[in-house]
Amino acid sequence: METLRALVKAYRIARGERKVKVAWAIVRKAAKYSDSEPFWETIKSSGISPDAIKEAMRFLESIGELQIKRSIDGRRLYVSTLKDIRRNPIKLDRWLNLPSGGGARTPSLSRLRGR
Repeated sequence: METLRALVKAYRIARGERKVKVAWAIVRKAAKYSDSEPFWETIKSSGISPDAIKEAMRFLESIGELQIKRSIDGRRLYVSTLKDIRRNPIKLDRWLNLPSGGGARTPSLSRLRGR
């Protein structure tokens, strides 16, 4: 398993589909540290620039692979997004842009109530 520092270096030189895979690896690896307080200081102490993680997350958001949480004033909440990814690893389809019609349909609330 690669270190976060090695993944950041690989991300900088990667292109195409490889860049997407490496960006996801960075996000998953960073999510493991998301409960450490303060998060960005923990990342800095391991020799990684917080901007590298933010850049990978913005890249994934720009291609529709990830949705970064936003505050009321529109600021990106990177750590909250990473915490959600860590706590809900099974529900990654929430952050992925999956095509409609893929998988089982969930019955609507009105159908459950018999309307």
